[in-house]
Amino acid sequence: MINNKKLVIVLPAYKAALTLERTYNEIPFDIVDDVVLVDDNSPDNTVEVAKQIGIRHIIKHEANKGYGGNQKSCYRKAMELNADIVVMLHPDYQYTPKLIHTLASMIAYDVYPVSFGSRILGKGALKGGMPMYKYVANRFLTLFQNIMLGQKLSEYHTGYRAFSADVIKSIDFSHNSDDFVFDNEMISQIFMNGFEIGEATCPTKYFEEASSINFSRSMKYGRGVLRVSIVHRLHKWGLVKSKLYNRP
Repeated sequence: MINNKKLVIVLPAYKAALTLERTYNEIPFDIVDDVVLVDDNSPDNTVEVAKQIGIRHIIKHEANKGYGGNQKSCYRKAMELNADIVVMLHPDYQYTPKLIHTLASMIAYDVYPVSFGSRILGKGALKGGMPMYKYVANRFLTLFQNIMLGQKLSEYHTGYRAFSADVIKSIDFSHNSDDFVFDNEMISQIFMNGFEIGEATCPTKYFEEASSINFSRSMKYGRGVLRVSIVHRLHKWGLVKSKLYNRP
């Protein structure tokens, strides 16, 4: 526990067999109570590796549900385990588990209800090998999102995120996309519900085994981000009603 709050790490996994153990071994179990791995029907032996290293809570999707669908299973299981704080950590070792203390502390000590590890604060993104086209797209999309959502995040596209249970319970993410844009829909819901997000500088690593979407999927993701941002603003103005903002 951290400040008497139960901390659960969720690992949305797809083809993570080669990197899972490295990721798991750096998780700070002095404060972490449980680890949940959701395998999205990987064609490799991710589940077998998870069992070998001692992960107790393993869910395997019998069909691939997508990145967003994976996260839905992660958060539901974390709530079943009565988590007070949930940290989503990619098991591809792109983000260091050593920052779990930092992200969880922001929530445990009531500084922020949500915290992100940002690759853009500092020089973590390009130094870690982020392709230039992704960096430029990240900067453009983040500027557009900040304008439309009325916020000042350094980036909306990190996969390293921590949430209080109250925030997760306030969101009806069943209507969210099962694809990568799930992340941005969730941010929109968080801000729509009046919560704030804190950020910490986070280094990142790009290497062959780390997960990454290709150019065509990136374009689809970018269009989805623009759509979510516009819907958020129109909903704020009362011009449209989106089921994304329904209460559970």
